[in-house]
Amino acid sequence: MELYIERGFEQTTVAEIAARAGLTARTFFRYFADKREVLFGGSASLQELLVAALEGAPDAASPMEAVAAALDEAAAVLGQGREYSRKRQSVIAANAELRERELIKMASLGAALADGLRRRGVADPIASLAAEAGIVVFRVAFGSWVTDPEDQDLSRIMRETLDQLTALRAEVKEP
Repeated sequence: MELYIERGFEQTTVAEIAARAGLTARTFFRYFADKREVLFGGSASLQELLVAALEGAPDAASPMEAVAAALDEAAAVLGQGREYSRKRQSVIAANAELRERELIKMASLGAALADGLRRRGVADPIASLAAEAGIVVFRVAFGSWVTDPEDQDLSRIMRETLDQLTALRAEVKEP
């Protein structure tokens, strides 16, 4: 991460990353397919965490309550690494290819949440809508958290953002 910040993502080589970590390039490739995976290697774990939390929500939970449970769990874990998250986000923001990869990751998370909701018996389009709304809340809250100069609690920001989305619907006026 430090190399990406110092030199930029494009200018940083796998050999430099491996050397900084005290590894050979061959060892690096045992853990990561390429240098992007340093930034996205935890995506599968995050997806598993979100889906497990969604599936663990009470049976009586509404689709959005189940999604909120998943967001709470993600915030509890991600909220422990604000400085790392800030650095990671700055590297991604500076590179179009990485921004695209981040959007693909978010789409995959949304699809996994929608599948989890369907397994809970939620029909489409509600399953897809709740999952995508959850991902929007995640992105907006996470973006606020990493850019806010004050060290705020990600869980609180996530809940406030979800509350704002809920309130937004009440503010929409029928024609």
